[in-house]
Amino acid sequence: MARHGGVAVNLAQVTRVMVIVAAVLAGALMVPAAGSAQSLPGYPLQNVLQEPPNPLNDLFALGQGEGQTPLMLPEQRNAEPPLVATPRAHCLPGSRPEPGIQGRVPASSATGGLRCNVALVSHQGASGGFKVFRYVDTHRHACAFYDTTLLFPLNALHPDGVSVGVAVLDMSDPSHPVQTDTLTAPPMLSPHESLNLNVRRGLLAAVNGNPATEPGVVSIYDVHADCRRPVLQSTAPVARLGHESGFSADGRTFYATSTAMPGITAIDVANPRAPHAIWQGNVLSHGMSLSDDGNRAYIADPLGGDMLTLDTSDIQARKPHPQAREISRLTWASASIPQNAIPFTEHGKRYVLEFDEYNQGTLSPTGNPDAVGAGRIIDISSEARPHVVSDLRLQINQAADHRAATAANDPGTQNPAQGYAAHYCNLPSRVDPKLVACSFIASGLRLFNISDLLHPREIAYFVAPTRPRPENGYMASDYAMSQPAFAPEQHEIWYSDGTTGFYVLKVDKRVWPQTAASRPRHQSRRRARSHRAHHSAARLPRFTG
Repeated sequence: MARHGGVAVNLAQVTRVMVIVAAVLAGALMVPAAGSAQSLPGYPLQNVLQEPPNPLNDLFALGQGEGQTPLMLPEQRNAEPPLVATPRAHCLPGSRPEPGIQGRVPASSATGGLRCNVALVSHQGASGGFKVFRYVDTHRHACAFYDTTLLFPLNALHPDGVSVGVAVLDMSDPSHPVQTDTLTAPPMLSPHESLNLNVRRGLLAAVNGNPATEPGVVSIYDVHADCRRPVLQSTAPVARLGHESGFSADGRTFYATSTAMPGITAIDVANPRAPHAIWQGNVLSHGMSLSDDGNRAYIADPLGGDMLTLDTSDIQARKPHPQAREISRLTWASASIPQNAIPFTEHGKRYVLEFDEYNQGTLSPTGNPDAVGAGRIIDISSEARPHVVSDLRLQINQAADHRAATAANDPGTQNPAQGYAAHYCNLPSRVDPKLVACSFIASGLRLFNISDLLHPREIAYFVAPTRPRPENGYMASDYAMSQPAFAPEQHEIWYSDGTTGFYVLKVDKRVWPQTAASRPRHQSRRRARSHRAHHSAARLPRFTG
């Protein structure tokens, strides 16, 4: 029995679950269709999908062309601003600024960490993954959820159990996070980038994933009544494959995306105890985000290097034999591996925050290893002709500076899946957000003021104390990969670093944008319904059966 942040972790149980996952992987082509679902070892049959035969998730159908293949539109490359670094933060007294150019962290320069206009509130755990979420349940408990595994099973084999499953934290006192649970259903052991939270219904879901793709086993937990103790609703093979995900705002549809090959599965989770596939699309997708009404999906195409706007209104309306339709595809000068795309509005006008991971050489031997994608803001007021209006990037992401740091063997730069690049960004609200937080891997967490969307500027950053770990090849460097979360009322950002764990940071009130959202995203969304360009979907009651 090991203890993980104060929570007992039964290593025998974890080993058993790992064996389950190994069996799932070894039998990938033998995962049954929904109609023949059986209980996974250790999970009751009533927690596994039992629906009529459904070929949409039949892994034997992968090579048979089943599912819809929307007509693919030509890629657009529209006018965009010059590719320059975002103006760097001016660090106030009390900061410990980076020693050189913006974003560069040379060897031994951050053993005690670097910070600009932020203060460390608390630190928990010793590893992190790809997502961090904040949630306040119906009884006003505040919780954090974060996956602890950069790569399964390497992290999960740590003898102290610090990198097993999804951590659940009681955040009643952000200065003293208390771990109350560890979720170890198979997809929670290896969710890769798929962990997702629906705030409206209090559902936490994930699909099995790895850097390529895995068989589409999905787990769903209910967190709405007591987020400190999530309740497993189901674990079932209801998607073909998994890597990343999307969740409609009304909480009725969970999308599993496979990334390494064309494949998106739309899963009806209106009853989270009996999820079932309702659409299979042969579409390449990394991450995807949905419009508030669920009628549009903004999809990051990792191999095409573009953002797809997809009409998902048939799926959202639950039409028989739904058909999705491509509206547009946009690429840009620095496109590397598009990671995700989050829609938002500013004064009622529609935009997308898009961000790429790594560089153009990560997946392509002929790609430019110094062409870093980073982030950007895209005007989507014309769906058929979107265009980039500004970039979010650091000086170290510029080709010449990136090349020099790599030649100098800065920690992390020799790993094509680490180094000086972006990975995940997030907004505190989808309505007039004013602030963006991004994980920039070896450059740590970076914050940008987007009050002027055409001229964003960096306002703060935090580089966690660097440690030599297996994940960074024992080259002491940050591995900031997670999507950050916000506690706007406290001016806090929550995120995780792959090598050192979960952090709560307080942003100096002098740099926090004065009009940044002060309420959680779902509350701001309700308040600003009049600004939406699309009709809102009906709000459903939570499933309580």
